[in-house]
Amino acid sequence: MKLDRKYVSFYYDQVEDFPDYKIDPKKTMLLLIDLQNEFCHLEGKEAQEFKAAGVWDQWKPYFDHMANTTIPNAKKLLDFFRANNLPVSFGRIACLREDGEDRSPVQKTEGWNNMLMPVDSWAAQMVDDLAPIKNEIVVNKTTDSVTTGTNYLQLLRYMGITTVVVGGIVTDQCVASTVRGLADEGLQVLTVEDACASADMDLHAAELKIMNVIYTYVVKTQEAIDLIQKEL
Repeated sequence: MKLDRKYVSFYYDQVEDFPDYKIDPKKTMLLLIDLQNEFCHLEGKEAQEFKAAGVWDQWKPYFDHMANTTIPNAKKLLDFFRANNLPVSFGRIACLREDGEDRSPVQKTEGWNNMLMPVDSWAAQMVDDLAPIKNEIVVNKTTDSVTTGTNYLQLLRYMGITTVVVGGIVTDQCVASTVRGLADEGLQVLTVEDACASADMDLHAAELKIMNVIYTYVVKTQEAIDLIQKEL
């Protein structure tokens, strides 16, 4: 398998072809992470706070990238999986109590990760273009990784899943934590770089380069679709 050299680290400089994944479409799950109103919508709390703090010019490119690239590509993946009746899942930050007492300690701490998003709130919902439908799995988490403190890995085992296709935000935090958790469980992971994003796209690129090959294969949306399509 050929990989984009942009995301291939020093460790693999001498490697040209990487072993192909053995993909069984019916055992391949899509996972979209944290593409929620709170983080993506211009009326969400984060966008409003950045505007109020006078730093919107710094953050606007990130929101533009999500609107113009990340979410459309995540939707393209979602449409492909739905059209072929393949399993779909979502990981989202959402607490079960209104007061957030069930959150992990990191989400109760003041600072970047302090989040209070009750499960039924508008903030916690996936953006409209990526709204889950019947029979799609939604995993609530109060951690970065979808695999930590949830039953997600157990669900994958029950369903016989061997490959997970990952998109979402942000690449260097929740996406990276999840990819490592999936890889450590022995799953094949395709991380779809143009269906992910970071506020700092240098961090996005760096994290993908760190994870590539050892934990995941980094691919583009159409590459992921093509890899699955040829096995249908």
